[in-house]
Amino acid sequence: MTPLSRRALVTAATASLLAGCAGQAPHRTVTTAHRGQPRAAAAPSATPTGPGTLGRSAPVRLRIPAINVDTPLLRLGLAADGTVQVPPITAHDRAGWYRRSPTPGQVGPSVILGHVTVGAYGDGVFRHLAQVHRGDEVVARLENGRSAVFTVGEVRTVAKAAFPTEDVYGDVDHPELRLITCGGPRSGHGYLDNVIVFATLTGTG
Repeated sequence: MTPLSRRALVTAATASLLAGCAGQAPHRTVTTAHRGQPRAAAAPSATPTGPGTLGRSAPVRLRIPAINVDTPLLRLGLAADGTVQVPPITAHDRAGWYRRSPTPGQVGPSVILGHVTVGAYGDGVFRHLAQVHRGDEVVARLENGRSAVFTVGEVRTVAKAAFPTEDVYGDVDHPELRLITCGGPRSGHGYLDNVIVFATLTGTG
């Protein structure tokens, strides 16, 4: 991903991630792209494969055995206002992969979002994401039938006002995964914090 496209992805994604994970239907926050800068990156082209990497193939399912998550994955794009879509508020809540990020197993940070609560429907698919621990396994099954296996290296709960944009979206030279939801104290219909899981590819299938 080029520096320009990464900046655009960060600009578009961060506002939505900070605002769009609420107890009720999420609201949208308009992005703050600099004048003349694209508000969204073009979808990444196929990344050359190498040892320990996979070719581009969209993820279709996510498993986190430690917290009993086994969810189909939606494909999330951009809303009309330029922010990243979030999964809809439904009774059968599912997580979603942001399709302008690398696919799991490609070099770079692949981003998956999920709700902690879904309004009147109760718990969201990532309700227990904060209980994930270092060393836990996360498996993304891909559209081409292969799987990308990640090992959790860190779990952070951070104030939304101090969202670690560079740590989440910054360039890395190997395949990583970011799982993001809301957490911490409630404030109105939303939450004050984000829970972020950082994981690194450790196997393929």
